[in-house]
Amino acid sequence: MSELQSVEAALAALLEGVVAVDAEIVGCAQASRRVLADEVIARLDVPPFHNSAMDGYALHHADAGQRLPIVQRIAAGVSPQPIMRGTCARIFTGAELPQGADCVVMQEKVEVVGDAADIPAQVPADNNVRHRGSDVAAGAVLLEAGHRLDAAALGHLASQGVVEVAVRRRPRVALLNSGDEIVEPGRPLAAGQIYNTNRPMLKELLERFGAEVTFIATMPDDAEGTRAMLALAADQAEVVVTTGGVSVGEEDHVKNAIEEIGRLDLWRLALKPGKPLALGRLDASDGREVRFVGLPGNPVSSFVAAWLFLRPLMGALLACPALATLPTLSARADFSTRTGPRRHYMRVALNMAQGEVTAHAFPDQGSGVLSSCVKADALAVVPANAQVSPGDRIDCLWLRVD
Repeated sequence: MSELQSVEAALAALLEGVVAVDAEIVGCAQASRRVLADEVIARLDVPPFHNSAMDGYALHHADAGQRLPIVQRIAAGVSPQPIMRGTCARIFTGAELPQGADCVVMQEKVEVVGDAADIPAQVPADNNVRHRGSDVAAGAVLLEAGHRLDAAALGHLASQGVVEVAVRRRPRVALLNSGDEIVEPGRPLAAGQIYNTNRPMLKELLERFGAEVTFIATMPDDAEGTRAMLALAADQAEVVVTTGGVSVGEEDHVKNAIEEIGRLDLWRLALKPGKPLALGRLDASDGREVRFVGLPGNPVSSFVAAWLFLRPLMGALLACPALATLPTLSARADFSTRTGPRRHYMRVALNMAQGEVTAHAFPDQGSGVLSSCVKADALAVVPANAQVSPGDRIDCLWLRVD
């Protein structure tokens, strides 16, 4: 397993045999960013009746070009009376179109003279009319299974009077870090110690990807303690994520522990940053097989690998296609670089001006430079053994997504 593996091979191994988590019923008020487990069928037509798209005057189109008496005033929420040919009604946006009318003339085009309205000529039928069911027809699929509930989707559900939905349960994730030199923020640093960058960063990303981080701990820097902590974490979660301890140093115990209490599918990938990344399975005490993702300790490597591997893993567990891949933008590079045998994921800022997308690479692409991740809009994907010059086209994975 010493040969460097591709990102595609790693993803295939990670997602092989993944089964979506079960469903639960939640209120729509608590369903933001949750993933639908079942399709939702529309109960009502939207709009529920023919209505006016403008403040104006409702009439039959054949009566346009005349002075028509105004026989009623129709506000939104009011049930209108039918109108006769040769008359019109004052109507407001969203109000139900009266029987006998088939168009609305916006008020700016009408001159009112006493109790009558001078209507311009040649008004077509259906002018400024929103027809019943033109947005949603009762019985049609309102939202597909696997849809992640954003603001518009929640509004769509509310338009049908839906108050609760079946969504995928959030996958339970255990988040572990290794390294006696790692100290939690709020404590003083001793010589040789650093603050725990990865824990809050990965917790936020995992929750953004739809997970529930249910177990957080630090693994001891010894083989037996690492093995015991991994076994405990496997009993608490569906996915175990670690940072650090997957390299080849004498104090890196995670890889050996995985091989003892589970199996290692892939180790060492052909990507930069993030080569020392391990993927495998852990055997829980109840017989379950728990996915394992061992991320590098360097914060940039963990950040990049989270987008490349943890996001699609959560997508598979949630049966959510939108999480499977990141949106790809084609951009022109404004930088030069040359890669070796590993594919490079470079942090870039994107400038979108004058119909062109330009990728600006941060000058220091080191795996410890987390400030570049704060400012990055995307990851520019530079193939292995390639050279990029200013003006060349490159694919960029968009990070400004939910």
